[in-house]
Amino acid sequence: MNFPKKLLAMLALVPALALANEGGVALDKAPDRSNNMAALQNGAKLFVNYCLNCHNASSMRYNRLKDLGLTEDQIKANLLFTGEKVGEMMTTTMQPKDAKAWFGVVPPDLSVIARAKASNAGSGADYLYTYLRTFYKDDTRPTGWNNLVLNNAAMPHVLWELQGEQKVKMKEVPDPHEAGKMTHQFDGFEQVTPGKLSKIEFDNAVGDLVGYMEWMAEPAAATRKKLGVVVVMFMALFAFLAWRLNASFWKEVK
Repeated sequence: MNFPKKLLAMLALVPALALANEGGVALDKAPDRSNNMAALQNGAKLFVNYCLNCHNASSMRYNRLKDLGLTEDQIKANLLFTGEKVGEMMTTTMQPKDAKAWFGVVPPDLSVIARAKASNAGSGADYLYTYLRTFYKDDTRPTGWNNLVLNNAAMPHVLWELQGEQKVKMKEVPDPHEAGKMTHQFDGFEQVTPGKLSKIEFDNAVGDLVGYMEWMAEPAAATRKKLGVVVVMFMALFAFLAWRLNASFWKEVK
């Protein structure tokens, strides 16, 4: 095999290797909430109620939520519960030393987590959308929970009341690496106890939450994209005028 063919073969393996590094779990496509203000507002509410108890979002101020169509009074009434001011950062009152003692690790800051988790396996939103929906009961873990995407995750399933409890189903399949040997393979989830939401409702709620976290990672993304279109149109017009002006200047010389 010559060098160009070897290079093409290596490049073709990159997505598969990236997926293997993610634990071999295919990521589900996260729904697009970028233009749905109601969904983003619901996502902000879920984030404050379920994520902000342990995690910080220290690059985001509460008053930035006005960009989602919320008024200052609505933010105070629905998203501020411990006396913070609207202009303060979205931080938790949990001390790092307590978090370390309870979970074994300090929960990461979530300000840009939707961008940090992007990989060849999928976007950061895809990772979070799959991760938050694949917790399952595991009595061998200190929290009683495990996760299909991130094995032995220190984080408990904070959304379990909404989703309910589920456990993994496994099936025996031939081991692809050793002939004559069987191995266990993931075969879906089995609902043990129902949650407050149906499966579709829970998936939609997680979609809203992930959509908000994606927005939070870059609140000015929509403005940047609009500005980019204007700049490209201006540059195209400028290039056309420069081309015609150049032709006019050199017309007599030719």
